[in-house]
Amino acid sequence: MPSDLDPSHNAPIFSVGEISQALKLTVEEAFQRVRVRGEISGFKRAASGHLYFTLKDSDAVLDSVCWRGTAGRLGLAPEDGMEVIATGRLTTYPGRSKYQIVIESLELAGEGALLKLLEERKRKLAAEGLFDPEGKRDLPFLPEVIGVVTSPTGAVIRDILHRLADRFPCRVILWPVLVQGEGAAEQIAEAVRGFGDLEEDGPIPRPDLLIVGRGGGSLEDLWAFNEEEVVRAIAECPIPVISAVGHETDTTLADFAADRRAPTPTGAAEMAVPVRIELLAQVMDDGARLTNATTRLLEERRMRLDGLARGLPDPRRVVEDMGQRLDDWSERLGLGLRGALDKSRARLQETVGRLPDPRQQIFQAESRLASESRAFVSVAGKAVTDNETKLTHTARMLESLSYERTLERGYAVVWNEDGSALVTSARAVKPGRAMTVEFGDGKAGVVGTGGGTTPPPRKPRKRKADDDGRQGSLL
Repeated sequence: MPSDLDPSHNAPIFSVGEISQALKLTVEEAFQRVRVRGEISGFKRAASGHLYFTLKDSDAVLDSVCWRGTAGRLGLAPEDGMEVIATGRLTTYPGRSKYQIVIESLELAGEGALLKLLEERKRKLAAEGLFDPEGKRDLPFLPEVIGVVTSPTGAVIRDILHRLADRFPCRVILWPVLVQGEGAAEQIAEAVRGFGDLEEDGPIPRPDLLIVGRGGGSLEDLWAFNEEEVVRAIAECPIPVISAVGHETDTTLADFAADRRAPTPTGAAEMAVPVRIELLAQVMDDGARLTNATTRLLEERRMRLDGLARGLPDPRRVVEDMGQRLDDWSERLGLGLRGALDKSRARLQETVGRLPDPRQQIFQAESRLASESRAFVSVAGKAVTDNETKLTHTARMLESLSYERTLERGYAVVWNEDGSALVTSARAVKPGRAMTVEFGDGKAGVVGTGGGTTPPPRKPRKRKADDDGRQGSLL
């Protein structure tokens, strides 16, 4: 209803909110459920979890929104450039005067769109090197443990187990996952990474080989194996991987990322292990061939040895010739030794003849020794006499110069109270100080009465006129 009426006009006047609300009701009543086909552009996931993008074709653009509760049930990860069919209702957004579709479900617009998306993703991942043949690894010849990533209820796991039991029984570890539908790609990628993260000596052994597979189906059914996270998980897995997705004509991006592609899950089991019976037969055949080859080789070597032996001389004759030559050399050696001994004996006798008589040498040495002994005794006696004379003279001089002889002539020596030092100065005598006076015939204790006076210094005596100082005095 108009908010007010202008009396000069018949047309009612609406407020902005009123006209926006009227348009919103009209659009929602007219387009309560629609299906729209277009290409996704400007895809954005808000922090709240809501999805915002536009659907466009060659003629127009339609804003689109998918609320967070619906986005988790789409079963499809929207991307820019993806052609889809969106189901929902049309509404308006008064805040921007725009109309938009609120999406309730989303699906790819036919197989052509899927194939286009698949080719674009394949070119992108190939450019990153995930499909390079140089990165492919050889499969182990006899894996002890094989890991299988597939559905636990499908026929794939039964076919693989049955084929492994027929060919070469080994341990199989199954990681159950969804192989199609919502959440399948995440579970498959998580299983591949989980097998790669297992420790080799842990409670769950790390597989030597992985088989990732499922049964046949449409392109939509196999789409989980075309998701980028699955392809990257297979390419980065440290364990060799066999991709066994669908039938022989089915191809997914997982096949390009794996180290080996199998046409079927049964074919993957055949690639994983050899046939035990055939392997045993091959080993026995190889053993027999090795034995025959060794026998032939020994026979050929024996024949060759016999042929070479015929060209060699008779060993007995060689030994006889060597024995005769040894006898000849032995005889010549004996004669040579005797001749050398005779020559040495003659040279020895000649040398002995030129040597002097040892007894004569001994007699001469004794005479020389006796003469030198007499000379030594004479010199030693004279040296002893001279030293005795010198010692006697020195003792007399020492005796005459001794201070005890001076004391006998009337002199005395004054010691301090303990007799450890001489008193040589009158100034050193203190009143009442005890001292010891040593005479020629003994010592006597005395007590000092006072210091004396120092005598005046003696005047030097004049030298006589005829004394030139060159003649010393004997006194």
